[in-house]
Order: sequence, then structure tokens, then C-alpha cells
Amino acid sequence: MTQEYVIGICTQAIYLILILVSPVLIVTLIVGVAIGIFQAVTSIQEMTLTFIPKIFIAVLVLIITFPWTINKLLDFTRQIFAQIALVGR
Repeated sequence: MTQEYVIGICTQAIYLILILVSPVLIVTLIVGVAIGIFQAVTSIQEMTLTFIPKIFIAVLVLIITFPWTINKLLDFTRQIFAQIALVGR
């Protein structure tokens, strides 16, 4: 294994992580902005008003995207194992 090979695998892993977490981050960002606007309009400054809905939405998005996430992770794992088998020869 060369240094470039390891860097390539790490780059692929970081890219995959960014792809997998983006749905949760985008949805919680949108919910956070909506709640922030609601708080500004109504002058309600309750911290749990922002925390609880974002946690709920994040868990809901994780549940919805779970099959897609698992498929992406399995594909990446298979790809890495196939590359290791080729390098081992």
C-alpha cells in the first residue's frame, strides 16, 4: 500500500461521510431557521423550543434515510474489501 492509496481511501471515506450526514444537517438547519423566525415573531425565547423539535426531526430523518445510508456504507465496505484483495495478491 502506498501513501497515495491510503490518502485516496481516506478521501473517499470523508466524502461519503459528508454525503451521509447532509440530509440530517440540511433538514435540521431548515427547522432551526423556521423556529428562529417563529421565536423572533412571537418574542418567545425558550431554549427547549429549538432543541426538542430539532432532535425529533433529526431522528426522523435518520430513520427515513437509514436504508439508503446502510446501502451506501455496504457499497463502500465492499469496494474497500475488493481493493484490499487486489492489493494482497
